Amino acid sequence: MPTRIRLQRHGKKGKPFYQIVVADSRSKRDGKFIDNLGSYNPNTNPATIELNFDSAVSWVQKGAEPSETMRAILSYKGVLMYDHLMRGVAKGAFTEEVAKQKFENWLNEKEGKIQGKKDNLASTKEKMAADALAAEAEVNAKRAAEIAAKNKPEEPAVEESTEEAPVAETEDTAAEESVDSTEEKTAE
Repeated sequence: MPTRIRLQRHGKKGKPFYQIVVADSRSKRDGKFIDNLGSYNPNTNPATIELNFDSAVSWVQKGAEPSETMRAILSYKGVLMYDHLMRGVAKGAFTEEVAKQKFENWLNEKEGKIQGKKDNLASTKEKMAADALAAEAEVNAKRAAEIAAKNKPEEPAVEESTEEAPVAETEDTAAEESVDSTEEKTAE
């Protein structure tokens, strides 16, 4: 019976949630399964993966073939790395203590990368929130200035009087010019 390690879909439309299962390759995607190894939630950032490590290693060593997505997940969690190291121990390339030490070093490095990504996401989220708050404060200040200008008492009388004064002067000068021109005509 060929077995596969694959994902079994659950959740509502647009919000998938997967169970990691070992199933007969001939069974349906969401059909019966042999063993449940954990869960995978791609809706979170970074994706949440809960995996029974020992069961997964056991099934990989027995020959269960992972699907492409499961191969990536098992690699991410270190199952394939651990299997690779244990095969090296079986061949006599190094001892089990050395293999476990190599795996611990790899796992610590991986944890550091994951924590760095989480910290980066958190700082980016905080920065975006601060930028949004600053932009909102700027819009509110502009809106408040427009409302203050709108509610300010109008002073058009002062402005009109300053504008009328030059008009009045031009009328006086026009009247003087017309008087001058009539005097010149009578003088001729």
